Amino acid sequence: MSDERKPRSGLLRFLPVVGFLAVAGAFWFGLSREDASDLPSTLIDKPAPRTDLPPLYEDRPGIDAAALKDGGVKLVNIWASWCGPCRVEHPFLMQLAAAGVDIRGFNYKDQASQAKSFLADLGDPYTAVGADTSGRAGIEWGVYGVPETFVINGAGRIVYKHVGPIQNDDLEKRIMPAIEAAKGAG
Repeated sequence: MSDERKPRSGLLRFLPVVGFLAVAGAFWFGLSREDASDLPSTLIDKPAPRTDLPPLYEDRPGIDAAALKDGGVKLVNIWASWCGPCRVEHPFLMQLAAAGVDIRGFNYKDQASQAKSFLADLGDPYTAVGADTSGRAGIEWGVYGVPETFVINGAGRIVYKHVGPIQNDDLEKRIMPAIEAAKGAG
């Protein structure tokens, strides 16, 4: 046997470089998209899932599926007290509520006492809050994680889904245009 190694074929020696460039190109493409946080939803332009949730507060309404298609535009916001990004978006929800936007909240996999403390500390922008303790409603709505917000037109159809916290210019560039479009569509 000889200690000599056979020289690599011409193409094989460039394979690691080509592989690296392919992976780097895929990352560059993914990160250069206009909004890399956009996740598709099969629910867009479809009726909101028929979801009834018990109320978080005994003296206030929970989530009533029929109320989501009563003729007015609504936001459905999925949130939890244990969710850090939910705290980041909360001031923006308060702004929307102050502007007269009807916001319904799904409190996702949370303890009622913690959720109530969250709202007592930060303010309550919701016209109704339902307790999704099992997470089943989140599954029906195709939730990836909290927070997520849906814009529902007056006919009860989902016209927009925002994944992650509403922040910075999301109100101007995404949420308010979706609300205006929903007013025209339903």
